Amino acid sequence: MAKKPKNDDPQNYPALGRWMMWVDKLGSIKKLTWILGIICALTILANLTYSNKGHYGAENILGFYAFYGFVAFTFIIFVSKALRSIIIRPENYYGKKSIDTEEWPEAELDKKDHTND
Repeated sequence: MAKKPKNDDPQNYPALGRWMMWVDKLGSIKKLTWILGIICALTILANLTYSNKGHYGAENILGFYAFYGFVAFTFIIFVSKALRSIIIRPENYYGKKSIDTEEWPEAELDKKDHTND
């Protein structure tokens, strides 16, 4: 894992990090949402440029695959949330041999206050 530069000067960031700085600017998420919405609308409009020859009648509806993909993705999200509640394990699941259960002497811990960063 890359270490964070000591000063927050963007010139110290890697090239990809400097290139992605636009995401952090105010209003960029709103612009990105609009861009993705326009791309989705263009793909639905592109559906008008050719004739569909689907096996089922629903495949001929304009925007069917976009709607189908959205419903499938939403279904996957809700199923994964339900599955998580079934397979989740307690924090001390691996027992006493787990490294994170060790007790460390208070004098050997290097605690720092990160509230002023």
